[in-house]
Amino acid sequence: MDKPRSLSIKDYIIRKMSIKFITSEKIIESVVNHQFQSATIAFNDQKSVELSGFGKFLFNEKKAVKKMETMLIQKQVLEQTIIDETATDRKRKASEVKLESLLVAIEILKPKIDYEYKHKSDIRGLEEQVDSPSSN
Repeated sequence: MDKPRSLSIKDYIIRKMSIKFITSEKIIESVVNHQFQSATIAFNDQKSVELSGFGKFLFNEKKAVKKMETMLIQKQVLEQTIIDETATDRKRKASEVKLESLLVAIEILKPKIDYEYKHKSDIRGLEEQVDSPSSN
């Protein structure tokens, strides 16, 4: 059974699994959604996720930093194009649209790069001491 063009890959997989396992599409869809949500959370927390039988995905910090630098340069260029009086209206509008999507991408990538700095543990390995009631 080939995937029809009208169906997304996710919908195709859900439909195929519901036929194979004789289960409601709603149940399979909720399981698939839960798995992807769990994988997304794990990827954000651990910067890696392994899908059994499929592969392991890692977040590359160095590539992300380089990507962020590139996007910030692109942002400056687009902002200059928008304020450039010699640019055509069409070029300005196109730059505004690109800038909007670029700003969204920057906001998505920012917390991933800052993650290590926000959650850095004490390198001495000392635990915070709890105040105990003093005996007089």
